[in-house]
Amino acid sequence: MMPREKLLAKGPEFLTDSELLAISLRTGVRGMNVLALSEHLLDRFDGLRGLMQAPAEEVMLCPGIGVAKYAEIAAVLEISKRYLEQGIKRGECIDDPSVTKQFLKLKMLSYTREVFACLFLDNQHRLICYEEMFFGTIDGASVHPREVVKRTLFHNAAAIIFAHNHPSGVSEPSQADRRITERLKAALSLVDVRVLDHMVIGDAEVTSFAERGLL
Repeated sequence: MMPREKLLAKGPEFLTDSELLAISLRTGVRGMNVLALSEHLLDRFDGLRGLMQAPAEEVMLCPGIGVAKYAEIAAVLEISKRYLEQGIKRGECIDDPSVTKQFLKLKMLSYTREVFACLFLDNQHRLICYEEMFFGTIDGASVHPREVVKRTLFHNAAAIIFAHNHPSGVSEPSQADRRITERLKAALSLVDVRVLDHMVIGDAEVTSFAERGLL
């Protein structure tokens, strides 16, 4: 069964990464059908994450991937991002952890260096804004509580959710993650701001400090 027919018969969740990519690419190239082309791309870039992170010019160097096919791949990713962003817009209540995790994963998963971000919320836990504050290396990012407090006061936020990605793909919080979370909680408690969660973004999952009982 071809990927498109399989999707219609069973649903998109039953398709492999290569089958979903094949639907986006639509056609193969000489000597390689579309499914083989998809598998070649995923092997070349070590999976969907690597493909989405790769520079456009590098992807287009692959046989059969010109401007048109790259544009199709990029458009699918952007549609996914916008779909999830519409589920967590300014002024909406942040009350569904699964939607928050999906939003943060699409925002941060593609980064090859560590990024620390904040979701600033009002006293009814409605989103004021999402802001990426600190940028580091593949190993970590320096987070400064004083700067977080300043931005929290600037936005007049009453609550906050922290998030950062692990470029390694493993979402298990480190001891350094736990220490900085405690420092941030202590600093923000002085201005009566609640820390609702700290989410660590990995390849397969997003780990929530709140769900782990670490706050």
